[in-house]
Amino acid sequence: MSVFAGLVERLADLLQPLFGLSAAAAAIVLFTAFVRLLVHPLSRAAARGQKAKARLQPKIAELRRRHGRNPEKLQRALLDLHTEEKVSPLAGILPSLLQLPAFFVLFYLFSNTTIGGRPNELLGHELFTAPLGGRWADALGDGGPLGGAGLVYAGLFAVVVAVAAFSYRLTKRSMAANPVLTGAGAGVSAGAGAGGRGGRGAVEPVPVPGMGLVMKVMPFLSFFTLVTVAVVPLAAALYVVTSMAWGVVERAALHR
Repeated sequence: MSVFAGLVERLADLLQPLFGLSAAAAAIVLFTAFVRLLVHPLSRAAARGQKAKARLQPKIAELRRRHGRNPEKLQRALLDLHTEEKVSPLAGILPSLLQLPAFFVLFYLFSNTTIGGRPNELLGHELFTAPLGGRWADALGDGGPLGGAGLVYAGLFAVVVAVAAFSYRLTKRSMAANPVLTGAGAGVSAGAGAGGRGGRGAVEPVPVPGMGLVMKVMPFLSFFTLVTVAVVPLAAALYVVTSMAWGVVERAALHR
């Protein structure tokens, strides 16, 4: 960890002429951008995978209609379908998983008073008047919500709400364009009337059982970032907020 601490310190030294006492905070933002750039190819692949999965929905619905009562056979059929179409079921989560080590490194660096047996000098850095090793509870106890550190957190919370609101709109739009389905309504064709006339056509899909609640909650998930920002060290919170903002803008660009 001392190696990472040294890298943050050196980057902060380079940025100090531009950002003064907030140089370490700027270094964290720059570090976050670098991490996001590294995983960007995976994000592009994930976007392609999600679009491919959307195209597979009619086939998936048909498989669920056929094998809905045999979960094991259904899982094998779904796996075969994804393999045949060269679509990875894990493509959408890989970029997030690969960012976790960077988050935990920052969390560790700004949560310990010593690094490698030496005093942790990173804890002396601030974002304006808020210590990078502090938490929201510390800010409330030192000046309250309108104190210097409290206002820094208020600004971060405002950014999170704005980005989450934008993410909410993107998610709602994506859900409207690609509704999550599980299969078909009793195999009735779209062309069949009440009297049962007409041949077997496109099978009308029905929603996944229990998915309605999930779909209602999903657009609001980004707002839970407020909890993370409140409880982790400010340095880690900066990483989360920067990565969140990058991710939402990236998602909007890749899913145009």
